[in-house]
Amino acid sequence: MMADETTEDLREQTAEAAPELAEHDGQAARIAELEEQLAAAQQETLYARADIQNVRRRAEKDAADARAYAATNFARDVLSVADNLERGLAAIPAELRGDDKFKGLVTGLEATGRELEKVFERNGITRIAAMGEPLDPNKHQAMMEMPSDQVPGTIVQEMQSGWMIKDRLLRPALVAVAKKPD
Repeated sequence: MMADETTEDLREQTAEAAPELAEHDGQAARIAELEEQLAAAQQETLYARADIQNVRRRAEKDAADARAYAATNFARDVLSVADNLERGLAAIPAELRGDDKFKGLVTGLEATGRELEKVFERNGITRIAAMGEPLDPNKHQAMMEMPSDQVPGTIVQEMQSGWMIKDRLLRPALVAVAKKPD
């Protein structure tokens, strides 16, 4: 420690006699200051690049989601058409299905239903399995409980089909679940 003080004293004495040494010390301080500023600017640049990359990734994800789920509202509307078509087909009695007068109508309605299912499939719209499945509140909406010999919580009746669009719920299945008989 004593040697450092002596060196510092000697430096000060020499600096008085040699102004270029004092100028050198001032430049060294300025260089150190500029190096600090450079390091800070480089750090800010890294943060800015990371921010830009995050914004770009988010924008790409949002655009992909918009493309994938753009048809959601339209699909919900078309589901009511599919429901009505199913109800219409189910309402035709078996004896009329074999009747030559109605055979063309039934065949046409069934073909329309199959084509609608293909369109749904091409657009990532899939029916949710319900009957006999355990109730999943993420996909099924329990409307009532019914006494049944099934395990409690098992779906025993589907009132309205549920649908997914890709990995998102489009419409929950409206179901009745089994409860223990009284």
